[in-house]
Amino acid sequence: MNRSVVRRGSAALLLLAIAACDRILPERQDLSLPSAEDVAQLYARQGVDADVALSGNVVEIRVTQDWRQLQRGGSLWARVGPYIYVFSPATKELFETWGGVAAVRAITVTANGEEVARALLPRDALNDVTWRRSLNLLGTALQQGTERPSRLEDLVEWGEEYTEHQYSPEYVPE
Repeated sequence: MNRSVVRRGSAALLLLAIAACDRILPERQDLSLPSAEDVAQLYARQGVDADVALSGNVVEIRVTQDWRQLQRGGSLWARVGPYIYVFSPATKELFETWGGVAAVRAITVTANGEEVARALLPRDALNDVTWRRSLNLLGTALQQGTERPSRLEDLVEWGEEYTEHQYSPEYVPE
């Protein structure tokens, strides 16, 4: 009789503990992923026409870079291309909205599909302070980059520090 009381009591405690797990343990993180359409709409709201794909939990955006930028701005414009997208408000919103997104990869291509450059920004690469700095550098580069190429260079240097990046040797000679 003592054993059965102990077993029943143990079973009741176990059931109670299982039922209380959601209250005891921290909230479970939402690891949902967006659809490619969700991501395309997010970037489109900011004026970006991108082809979007998901590779596991990495969002990949492919954007055609204007050939005039590459012709006029040379390797600097080739290098800055992907950073314009990975440091955008759309990318920040993507990370904030979908907890399952591990990284965003931006790939810039020519009109005929030739890859110019790519950059991968992992979710945890930036904190609140560095996100603000990224958005500030991006805004300055977009507003003043044509007149002051050093603003583009600032964004490139920042991007090279916080992303995994690769440039096509055809557009960015080593």
